[in-house]
Amino acid sequence: MSSGQAQATPAPASLIYRPLSYVERIDPAELFPQSQPLEVELGSGDGSFLADWAARHPDHNFLGVERLLGRLRKLDRKGRRAGLTNLRLLRIEAAYLLEYLLPRGSVHALHLYFPDPWPKRKHRLKRLVNARFAEVAALAVVPGGTIYLRTDDEDYFAQMIGAFETNAKYRSVETSAALQTALTDFEREFESRGVATLRAAFRLESQGLVRV
Repeated sequence: MSSGQAQATPAPASLIYRPLSYVERIDPAELFPQSQPLEVELGSGDGSFLADWAARHPDHNFLGVERLLGRLRKLDRKGRRAGLTNLRLLRIEAAYLLEYLLPRGSVHALHLYFPDPWPKRKHRLKRLVNARFAEVAALAVVPGGTIYLRTDDEDYFAQMIGAFETNAKYRSVETSAALQTALTDFEREFESRGVATLRAAFRLESQGLVRV
């Protein structure tokens, strides 16, 4: 190889990132070999969506967040087989990462697909997406960045919509046709059973004054 040719960045031994501290904000420069726009998926499942989307967009960096280690290891293997140097994974609760570990104004796209709907009325306070979630997300997302939501639960979908439509920092936008073709494992299963996916997307217009 001549000195003028760029060498490909080798894939790490593991894509799972283990921070030295869980009380200090993550520095994306420590995770990724190149400085690129960051997209984050909260609750990556088996990684069907994230591995596909990261492969389609090598000019973006992707952080997958998952609490279950088995799922994270499955995505790790999938990402390394595909040579995805723009993908990193973190085992942690999504709400904690969003509020305490992501740097302010660092995320260009936040993906949250099929979170636990907690369908019983007495459990609905455990749902991740609510008015507070919209406020906290406004701290992590860059102005002009977008939050993408999917669920199959109509009641939870109405709650999601309400949380963002009542927040003046956001405006509703369309989910691109390309993004709609990148499916999660849950989505494939639901489609096979004829269950419709409910989608919404909200763009952060201004971070403004955020109270959390």
